[in-house]
Amino acid sequence: FLFDPWLEGPAFARGWWLLHEPPADWRERLCGADLIYISHMHSDHLSYHTLKVLSERRPDMPIYVGDTSRPVFWLQSQVKLTNINVVPFGIWQNVSHMILNTVDCTRPNGGRLPQNVALMMSDFAGGASGFPMTFYGGKYTDSWKGEFVKKERKKLLNYKASLVKALQPRVYCPFAGYFVEAHPSDRYIKETNTKNTAADLKALINKQAPEVRVWTPEPGVILDLGLALRDPTDSRAVRVPPADTKVYKDSWDFELYVHEQNSAISADIFAYPEWIQFYYTWAGFTDYNLVVRVTETDEDFEPFPNGYDYLVDFSDLTFPAQRPTREHCYLELKNRVGVMRWVVLNGRLWDDLYIGFQNRISRDPDIYHHKFWNHFQIKLPLQRPDWDKFLKEVRSKESKDPTLKQTSNSSGYCSLQ
Repeated sequence: FLFDPWLEGPAFARGWWLLHEPPADWRERLCGADLIYISHMHSDHLSYHTLKVLSERRPDMPIYVGDTSRPVFWLQSQVKLTNINVVPFGIWQNVSHMILNTVDCTRPNGGRLPQNVALMMSDFAGGASGFPMTFYGGKYTDSWKGEFVKKERKKLLNYKASLVKALQPRVYCPFAGYFVEAHPSDRYIKETNTKNTAADLKALINKQAPEVRVWTPEPGVILDLGLALRDPTDSRAVRVPPADTKVYKDSWDFELYVHEQNSAISADIFAYPEWIQFYYTWAGFTDYNLVVRVTETDEDFEPFPNGYDYLVDFSDLTFPAQRPTREHCYLELKNRVGVMRWVVLNGRLWDDLYIGFQNRISRDPDIYHHKFWNHFQIKLPLQRPDWDKFLKEVRSKESKDPTLKQTSNSSGYCSLQ
C-alpha cells in the first residue's frame, strides 16, 4: 500500500515540485495498490493532481485518513473517489506489520510512541515553511537567514536521530522531504533554503544507533520488509532498478499548472473592489488587534499593474484607507497575484501562499501571530465563498445605479496601484 502518493504536478500552489523522477510505471503501481493512506491535507501529501489520475482509473480504491478536526478531503469535489475511510486516532489498523509514520509531527502523541516497530517513517529535510526565507526588513538579512537555517537543520537531524535511537524500529525510512523549488521565479528560495539530505540522517543514525537498518528510498528501489525483518543481512531485501534509471527530475510542466492558477487573475469578481469585504467577511477572522496590508504583485514581488493594494483591520474587520492611529500589530503581505486570486476564488487555505513561498512578509513588531495564521491556514470555512451570489448582488446594485461602476475603484477600503 501507498503512503501520501505525490507523483504528478506541484504542491502548495506552484512553490514545490518533485525532486525525484517517478518510476515510469507509477500510474499502474498507484492504481494497483491494495490501499492508500493519506496522513494529512497538505498538498505534498494529499496530491489532487495524483489522485485525479487514480479517480479516472480506479475511483473505488480504499483510502484511509485520520479523523482530523478539518476533514482531510475537505476539497474532495476536485476528484471523484468513492471509498474514503475515516478512522479514529489511537486505534491501530491491522496491515500485518506495525508501521509508525510520524511525518510532519512536531511531537507525535505527546512523545508516547511504540518501540521496536517493524518500520518507522518520517520527514527529515526541513525547509517546509516560508519562515524565514520569505521575510524581509529588520534582522532578516541573507546572513541571518543562513545562520538560522543552518542551526535549525542541525537541530532537526539530531531530533530525528535521537527519536530513532530511543524507539529502536527494526527499519527506519526517511521518506518525506524530496521537493525542490524548481520554478525559475523561485531561484532565490531554492538557493538559500538549504535542506537536510536522507544521506545526512542515515549517517547520523548509523553512528548513534547502528543496530537500526536505514533504508533511503529512490525511484524504482523496492524494500521487501518481510525479508528485511527475517534476515537484516539478506541482500535480496532491497531491489534496485537498472543503473540507467533516472533519479532526479530535470524538467517540469510549469506552464500547465501556472497557467491554471493565473487564469484566476481575470475572474469576474476582481472587477469589483467589493470582493475584498466579501472575502474577508466569509473568512470570519476578527476581534484581533492586527492590521494587514495586502499588495498584489508580479513574479518579482513588485506591485502588479492595476492590482489591489489594501488594508484589513482585523480588530473590527474594516478596510481603512490609512493605518489607524491606535497602537496595533502590523503585517505587510506581498502576494503573487495569480496565486492570491486563485486562493481567494477557490476558498483555499493560505498554506499555498505561505508554505509555497508565494509571498514576502514584513511584520512590526517581529512576532508570530499564531491566531491569525492558524485561522487562514486551517480554519477557513469548508465551503468556498459564494461568488455567484456576490456577482448577482454587485451587478444588481450597478444596474440600479450606473454611477457605481464608474466610482467603484475609489472605494474607501482599497486602492488600485
